[in-house]
Amino acid sequence: MTDSIDIAPLVKRVARGKHGSDHLNQEESRFVFSELLKPDADLLQLGAFLIAQRMKGETPAELTGFIQATHEHIPHFGMTTAMQGAVDLPCYAGKRRAAHAYLAAALQCRDAGIPIFVHGVEHIEGRITAWQILQEQGVQRANSLTEAQNIMQHDGLVYMDLAEISPDLHRIYQLRPRLGVRSFANTVARLLNPMQCEGQLNGFFHTPYANYMAEANVLLGQIRSLIFMGAEGEPELYADRQKVVKMQVGNDISDIHFEDCGHTPYPRTGKDPLNDIIEEFDNFLLTFEESRELSTLQRMKSAFLWASGKGNLKNTIFQKSAYE
Repeated sequence: MTDSIDIAPLVKRVARGKHGSDHLNQEESRFVFSELLKPDADLLQLGAFLIAQRMKGETPAELTGFIQATHEHIPHFGMTTAMQGAVDLPCYAGKRRAAHAYLAAALQCRDAGIPIFVHGVEHIEGRITAWQILQEQGVQRANSLTEAQNIMQHDGLVYMDLAEISPDLHRIYQLRPRLGVRSFANTVARLLNPMQCEGQLNGFFHTPYANYMAEANVLLGQIRSLIFMGAEGEPELYADRQKVVKMQVGNDISDIHFEDCGHTPYPRTGKDPLNDIIEEFDNFLLTFEESRELSTLQRMKSAFLWASGKGNLKNTIFQKSAYE
């Protein structure tokens, strides 16, 4: 373990309790998390910092600093980027209640010429991950950003696991079972955009993260992103009761509302066994009748088109910009 840099004062500032904790600025956040990402970081300090941030709550500036620190720990970050119009699709929740409609839309949009970079984790206990679905569909998995770029140019869609994107962040991401709670590493992973795609579709489950994530994307210089409460936490818009959608374009953030398509609600109970979801996805690709799934598919295709810079979102009402 290195003792050349003392980050204890910064850890202390966020760990002084409900009334004594202090937010870090962007540069302080980048600095402390860059140190904690090192394989020889003090595990006691790491655990204290993750739990303290969980209790305090991260600011957009802190999230931005954490993401910038992680970028420093991604091999060849900034040297290998996606082609024009590419869409970043972070998938870190998995599904257990219904088929992955957003991946069916991604495959169709790929066939229509939209490059898509999917990243996530290959296994989530009790859920079917994006990789498990894409692997069944013959999508290639890259081991480096350079390989991902080559696959995208040839196939149009590629998957890369967080374990290969940033082993250091993946190590911290995997601490959740030991910590007992979710840490900001999950949000950082969703906002990484490792290939620096122009567009991003990012789902979340907990409402407060909408503003944090959108504002962090502004600070990161993201060209455009749609950040929304997604089905089971994945980047999938609902057809029946879509809540909380933030559209970020440059420095502007707007609240938008999708019309209810009038179909049956999203399932509230899980599939048993989980492998039924994979079979349901295969059947989903062959289904053309009017349904909640088909409406979701069409809504997601519009989102991909918008994120790629090739189209407009349909059936939406634009509300007041957060930056007016």
